[in-house]
Amino acid sequence: MIYSEYINCETKGYTDILDITNDIKRVVARSGITNGIATLGVTSSTSAITTLEFEPGLVEDFRKSLEVIAPVKGVYAHDEKWHDGNGFSHIRSSLIGTSKTIPIVSKSLMTGTWQQIILVDFDNRPRSRKVFVQVFGE
Repeated sequence: MIYSEYINCETKGYTDILDITNDIKRVVARSGITNGIATLGVTSSTSAITTLEFEPGLVEDFRKSLEVIAPVKGVYAHDEKWHDGNGFSHIRSSLIGTSKTIPIVSKSLMTGTWQQIILVDFDNRPRSRKVFVQVFGE
């Protein structure tokens, strides 16, 4: 069986991090699937989906680390061509990735106690993001 659904998220941009774990759990519950996988994907080239312990210190560490890797005020050929100032957000999205697959066992996502599913919006302005969730299984 396959079940699909979108989750809509409003973001602030500039590495806005949202905990979407409970949203994904609700989709899995609605799917009626007991064992399988949930595949999550954000339809954007300037945002990402990953897992993280969603606590203030680690969230700030994550933001700081990304600033070292792909700084907001860096020089990007993308910005020189398009003049939109979001070259950094494309690089960050590419590095983190726009999708994640998580096993489901006995109707539960197999995430760790301190592991939350997060949506990260790297763009340089607020956005409406859609996370596509597809659940496969029996």
